[in-house]
Amino acid sequence: MTDAAQAPLHLDGLSQIARNYDGFVIDLWGVIHDGVTAYSGASDTLLALKRMGKRTVLLSNAPRLGRLVSDLMTTMGIDRDLYDAIMTSGDAVNLELLGRKDPFFAELGDTCYLIGPDRDVNVLEGTGVTPVRDPKQASFALCSGPRNFSDGLDVYRSELEACATETLPMICSNPDMEVMRNGQRVICAGALAAVYQQDLGQTVVFRGKPDPAIYRLAIEKLGLRTGARVAAIGDGLHTDMPGAKAAGLDGVFVTGGLNAAPLGVAHGEKAEPEAIDALLADHKATPVATIPGFLW
Repeated sequence: MTDAAQAPLHLDGLSQIARNYDGFVIDLWGVIHDGVTAYSGASDTLLALKRMGKRTVLLSNAPRLGRLVSDLMTTMGIDRDLYDAIMTSGDAVNLELLGRKDPFFAELGDTCYLIGPDRDVNVLEGTGVTPVRDPKQASFALCSGPRNFSDGLDVYRSELEACATETLPMICSNPDMEVMRNGQRVICAGALAAVYQQDLGQTVVFRGKPDPAIYRLAIEKLGLRTGARVAAIGDGLHTDMPGAKAAGLDGVFVTGGLNAAPLGVAHGEKAEPEAIDALLADHKATPVATIPGFLW
C-alpha cells in the first residue's frame, strides 16, 4: 500500500503503472460499462493486460450471480476471454446461504421476501430458500435494489415498513448507494437498506464491496502466488476505494465514473488534479493513482 500522506499519481491510462502489478481487481459499473453500454477503450485495456500476462478478476456489487453478469457483458461486446474471473455480491450472498456458516445466515430460515426485480431471485439458486410475496410469510428479506431504474426511495417506504413490522432481518446484496446508468444517477439497494437500518431500526447485513471478505474471494480467483502485487480499480469512493484499503490493496481511482459530474468532466476526460485531490481528501480516500477512465 502507498503511504496515506502521499498524493496519488494522476495518469492518462493504466499502461503507466500496469507493470507494477501481477493482477487487478476491476469494478464494472462506472469502469467497464455504464449499465447499458461498454465504455470506449474497456475491451482494449483488458486485452492489453491479458497480453502482458496480468491476471484480472471483475468484482461487482451486482445483486445477481456472476455468470449472468458475464452474459450481459458479452452482449455489450466485452468478450469472456478478456478477463480471468468474475465475482459479484450476488455470488457472495449465494455462497453464504449455501454454507450457513455465518451465525446471521444460519438463523435466517428458508422463506424470503425480495425487495428488487424478479430477475435477482437467482441468488437463491440451490439454497433451498423459497421466495414469497408477502412479508408476513417470510423469515427474512433480501434487498437487491429498485425494480425500475426511475424509482426513488419513496416508492419503497411502505414495503420497507411492512418488513419492519415483521422485524425481518435483511440481506443487502448490493451495498452501492447509487450508480451511473446510461449517464443517469440511479439508486441502488444500499440506499433502500440504509432506510431500513437507520430510519426503521432493523437489522441489515451487507455483502459486497467494501467488505474485505469479498476482496479475499476475488483475489483467490486470480490464482496468483502468495505475495503477488494486486491493485483494485474502481470509481466508488464509498465502496471501491475504502474496500481496497481495507483489503490491503493499492487503489486506482477512476475519475470518470460516479464522480465525473462533480469533477466537471465526462468519462475519459482528465479532471484538474487539484479538484481530484480535494474530492479524495473529502472522502479520506488514498489511492495510489487516478485515471480518467479504464483506458490504456
